Amino acid sequence: MASDQRSGEAPMTATRIYTYDSTLRDGEQCEGITLSLADKLAIVRRLDEFGIDYIEGGFPASNPKDVAFFREVAAMDLKHAQIAAFGSTCKKGAAAADDPGLADLIACGAPVVTIVGKTWDAQVERALQTTLEENLRMIGESVAHLKAAGRHVVFDAEHYFDGFKANRDYALACVGAAVDAGADSVDLCETNGGALPFEVEQIVAATVAAFPNQAFGIHCHNDSGCAVANTLAAVRAGATSVQGTVNGIGERVGNTDLLTVIADLELKMDARCVGGHSLTQLTSVAQYVAELCNVSVPAHHPYTGSSAFAHKGGLHASAIARFPAAYEHVSPAAVGNASRTVVSELAGKASLLAKAKNLGFDLAAAGVDVQAVLDDIKAREAAGFTYEVADGSLGLLLMRHLGLYAPAFTLESFRVIVDDREDTGALAKDALSEATVKIHVGEGRFVATGESAGPVGALDAALRMAILESYPQVAAMELTDYKVRLLDESQGTDAITRVTITATDGVDTWGTVGVSENVIEASWNALVDSLEYGLFRARLRGE
Repeated sequence: MASDQRSGEAPMTATRIYTYDSTLRDGEQCEGITLSLADKLAIVRRLDEFGIDYIEGGFPASNPKDVAFFREVAAMDLKHAQIAAFGSTCKKGAAAADDPGLADLIACGAPVVTIVGKTWDAQVERALQTTLEENLRMIGESVAHLKAAGRHVVFDAEHYFDGFKANRDYALACVGAAVDAGADSVDLCETNGGALPFEVEQIVAATVAAFPNQAFGIHCHNDSGCAVANTLAAVRAGATSVQGTVNGIGERVGNTDLLTVIADLELKMDARCVGGHSLTQLTSVAQYVAELCNVSVPAHHPYTGSSAFAHKGGLHASAIARFPAAYEHVSPAAVGNASRTVVSELAGKASLLAKAKNLGFDLAAAGVDVQAVLDDIKAREAAGFTYEVADGSLGLLLMRHLGLYAPAFTLESFRVIVDDREDTGALAKDALSEATVKIHVGEGRFVATGESAGPVGALDAALRMAILESYPQVAAMELTDYKVRLLDESQGTDAITRVTITATDGVDTWGTVGVSENVIEASWNALVDSLEYGLFRARLRGE
């Protein structure tokens, strides 16, 4: 019997399905998305807290950022997730022990190594330009070499479904080479994204039957719009591991949306991936990663979109208050989302109370009108603000409602000048920005000028110089990330812009947000929030 779809809890006998996230590699291959090292590490932290089992970090030694990633992530105190390094089988004609790519995978220190190998005979002969027998050697020898090095090995069977349809025996032989060499999991890749669910289910079932004691996973692309359906079909056929990316980002039209799959498995297929408690973070995780990728979660995205549980007037709106299940296939609260109806108000209040407590504010004990705070947040969000990655700005907003906020300084004025001169044309990078700020701290008036390559850096430098004497704590604060988004691209250069800033003082890390039609003003507002919240955190620590 299926579990209650609206409860958010899988039954005690739920099948364990392991989750493998490839946002940091496959996701970053999405056109228009580039993640900084800080972004990648922040996503690892968030996915670890969420309960993802494996997080793929990229290609070791392929570029300086990935080299730094594996070094930095090794020092993180992860509570659940294991980091996977990605690479390929050894090259044709070369022994696995002598292959530099496999050596890099071992040297990076990741406990899990995923290697991709070809399983479609046409790809072996045309792309690799080698023999079918040599490809089998490459697979088996590479897996065995990594197992001998003590790694958990995942073999990604590339183009498996095309290969199976073209030459079933050879595709199975490729899987057999990995199985015989000791692969911990063989993940069947629907690389072209063109297969349909009934095909995937049949082929996975046949493969699982051929290797009954082997663990299998599934990796799908969404070119035919079936990535999620194909992944669920594979689980029905016996796959016990699912690969995907947050929000389905990826090359071409994207990968399997891992979050949608997790919700479907837990709420509809009696499986356990992250557990019901973590499942309530689903929407927050989607929004967090989207903001770091400088994109939005599509409003109509399943489970996590802002319109996923939105109900207009008329029959739906009147019925939803009496019988939510009529128009909500799962409880919005089960995935951390909310209905846009009266019945959602309590859930909204509960979420705000919990978030406030996480930031150190007990709104209920203080007697704050929580609905007034919610209304304020909603009005600000309608104007373009977002607080998913802006805990600092949210904390300051709560302090205002609590009567605890007192500005650390007040602005008299600021001015920014950008100086660039004729030189080598559009590719020249010698522009210099200068900012002057006039600030009041108590009875004192401070004027300072800062310089930097960009206007925001110049403003940051000037503001810090102006308040350093009054607040020496700012010397320990630094900006680690800065993002700008146009909220209405159709308005072009007149569009409202949202700026998000991430900062740290070596102890805490926080984000802030600013919104304005003027990108410099939006940046200033986010910068002021960042320093003020940093000072507040320092005061809490008694500094």
